[in-house]
Amino acid sequence: MQRPAVADASAETDASAISASLADPDRFTAIYDRYAAMLYRYAYQRMGPEFADDVVAETFLAAFRGRASYDLDRPDARPWLFGILTREIATHHRRERARYRALAGATHHTGHDDSPAETVAARVAAGAARGALAAALADLSADDRDVLLLVAWGQLSYDEVAGALGIPSGTVGSRLNRARRKVRKALGTFDPTKEDQ
Repeated sequence: MQRPAVADASAETDASAISASLADPDRFTAIYDRYAAMLYRYAYQRMGPEFADDVVAETFLAAFRGRASYDLDRPDARPWLFGILTREIATHHRRERARYRALAGATHHTGHDDSPAETVAARVAAGAARGALAAALADLSADDRDVLLLVAWGQLSYDEVAGALGIPSGTVGSRLNRARRKVRKALGTFDPTKEDQ
């Protein structure tokens, strides 16, 4: 007896995986497999390691429960998932803000570099910008911070951010402009990408 052919899950669009999961809930694992690491990195940057796992788990639980309302005309589920994740992070808003306040006072570097000279250079650059950047992020409104970080860390386009947050693309642009202006002002003339500071 020959087994029925199984479609290659990696070739399947997000919309078709979500649609298939309505009849076979196990098919939703394709969405988890594709995006869990990406969402975790984003949540880790915003919330820190102590809350990232929780908000990502809550995001996928909400996505699974709400999959019947997913717009199947959208083949890419990233904006939808980032929208859910952003709402989950909003429920932890005080924790996120406290994290940025704590980072604003921190000046140590925890990364691993190849040589002692690179370590020193990285610590100097990171220490000089970290406090000001974290303070600027903490001082942004939640709406402006969401847009800025979805573009910078989530690597979403304006249209994807608009879809994720349910706002017009023009609003994304104005919030992003306002957030960037405030962050630039907080950093002053310091540019961590230039070595001759």
